[in-house]
Amino acid sequence: MGEVVSTASCRAFRAVLEASGEMLGERTLAERVSWLAAVIRQVAAGVVAGRWNRADLDRLDAGVGLDGRALPAKGWMAVRRLGWGAATPEGVYISDRVRRCAEEEAARALRLALHRRAVLAAITATWPADPGRRTDADWSAVRAALNTAVGGGVSTALIRNRTRQFRTYLDEHGLSPAGQNGQASVVDVVEVEGPPVMAAQVLLAAADRQLITLERASGTGARLRVQLPLCARPATRRDWAWHILPVPLPPQVPADASLRSPTLRVVDGQVRVDLPFTMAVPYAPATGHTVAIGFDWGINTLLVGTVGRLHDGRVEGDGRPLIYDTTTISAKLHRLRGHREALAAKRDHYATLQAGLTPSDAARHPARDAARYREVAALHERADREHARVCARIRHLNNALSWSAARWAVDQATALGASVIYLEDLATLEARGHRRGNAALSGQVRGRVVHAIRHLAAKTGLAVVTVPARGTSKYCPRCGTGTSPLHHTPAPDRLTQRGWKWAHCPHCGLSCDRDQAAAERIVSRGLLAQHHTHTDRATGTRTIRTIVEGNLARARRPRKPTRAARRARHTRTDLHPRPQTRQDRTKTGPTPKRPTRQRPTPERPAELSTTKTVSQVPDRRLVPAPTLAVGQRPAGQAPQANGPTAVRTGLVRDSHQRTGFHHVKATPVLALAEYGSGRHQATPARNA
Repeated sequence: MGEVVSTASCRAFRAVLEASGEMLGERTLAERVSWLAAVIRQVAAGVVAGRWNRADLDRLDAGVGLDGRALPAKGWMAVRRLGWGAATPEGVYISDRVRRCAEEEAARALRLALHRRAVLAAITATWPADPGRRTDADWSAVRAALNTAVGGGVSTALIRNRTRQFRTYLDEHGLSPAGQNGQASVVDVVEVEGPPVMAAQVLLAAADRQLITLERASGTGARLRVQLPLCARPATRRDWAWHILPVPLPPQVPADASLRSPTLRVVDGQVRVDLPFTMAVPYAPATGHTVAIGFDWGINTLLVGTVGRLHDGRVEGDGRPLIYDTTTISAKLHRLRGHREALAAKRDHYATLQAGLTPSDAARHPARDAARYREVAALHERADREHARVCARIRHLNNALSWSAARWAVDQATALGASVIYLEDLATLEARGHRRGNAALSGQVRGRVVHAIRHLAAKTGLAVVTVPARGTSKYCPRCGTGTSPLHHTPAPDRLTQRGWKWAHCPHCGLSCDRDQAAAERIVSRGLLAQHHTHTDRATGTRTIRTIVEGNLARARRPRKPTRAARRARHTRTDLHPRPQTRQDRTKTGPTPKRPTRQRPTPERPAELSTTKTVSQVPDRRLVPAPTLAVGQRPAGQAPQANGPTAVRTGLVRDSHQRTGFHHVKATPVLALAEYGSGRHQATPARNA
């Protein structure tokens, strides 16, 4: 058995003062939590700003305190061992446990700066000739340097962002990167960017029972006891009091889960309690898999997968594609991103105008410039507020999309009896061609989808392994890599044109979706190279870096005989008998004339016209057509029952036809017959 850590987002609606029993509403509780978060934020910002230099980061990176002992894992203890204790603000009284929370937040920010520092050093050490477009050799060099510096796990988007940031700094200061013109770059992360902004939050994980106690009150609730200030700037100990917060637990927190110290935040006047909890999960082995599912990343179709089975040293698949189509959501995200960029440009324009109209100028011209300054300031504030709202909308949409896709992928693997999920390694995935906009849009949620799949798969005992992405869409999954590459066409009926969506093999005649062919190669690489699976001890992620190529054979699933077939087998009768012919074909009279169709006219109303069924499509539909909204429920949401609308229209939805996330078109989750039982008929795969 293993252990998985999850975080439930809860909400505290009220609190009770332990001393007097007074009931506090949500507004008063949010005000007092915000006071505590503001004090902690001020103290943590002072620690980070005072240590934002090369010498102090070098001391922290060395991992040795002033007494020669190694720094502990807890951040507040490491800060104190280095002699960087937080200073109390003037005129404010805070306890030692509150100071611990501030020092923990500061230590996490400084340790994150060490990670960014190592990433920046690896990028500058392997600076390419053209930073805007790296070659394959440049990508291999920078990833090798990052694996040595930080142990891997750095996405392509992060490499691009840090490269763009460093190029901007070099252009502004006229410096040269490392390895160019015989000069060594001396640029550090503290020079490229300023001290990070501290979040307004309370990390109660650094405190003990003198500041917080947490216990489960019932199966669906918890009881949080915490000290909160009674004013914005508490001056004495009397300005602090114990508050009891009843916290309702969401349904995804099991009854046997172990609760941990939460983090308090105030969002839009609501007290958010980020409650971590741990629970036991079955252990997922890295090897010994026979049935697996491989997923390929698409542009609009976010995930395209297929199932494969390892049988007698070869991989067999049923040819059934599993598609999670997010075309409508991708279009929505594209529109929101364009709107966000327009708002950012408008906000910057108003900021430039506001900088030209300072309050001193307004004082010299009170009749004209004062009103103009107030107008520009109001426009800038409105554009900034609208930009923040659109950013939050994009962020929430990406988060909901990633967890919905992860839930669908894990449900497919569970229903088909797979024990492992193989994904493309995002570190080796590089977007090419002319669809850079769509590729970047789709790549925004891929990292979140991988994280969500790993989290949900760990709860069900499924292993998640990444395989190299290079060449999965180039060669045929049936006849191997020894022949000519696949021809990519726009559609199966336009095989002579160049396109993207469809794949055709001129050697074996394979014709299928491009992403489906790539998914078959992914599942083949994973099953054949599962003995080369590498598990990272720090993060627990599993990766296959060795490519073992193999062909995939299409096999049929065993079909259960129908009731008529079973009855014919027992009665020994023909399942499809020939119809009896007419004995007498003589014609004794003329064929009666069928009634002609007459349209209703003003002279002949509809009730007097004939009632013969007309094959012509009516001009307008009299009854609304029922829509089949095939989707998948978001993660953590219970299945929805059949509503009265479906019963009234005669459309009874199955369990796999629930209305899901927005308008996602996903393959329904079906528990098919056991795949690979030996009764199937396999098509032999051609050797390379």
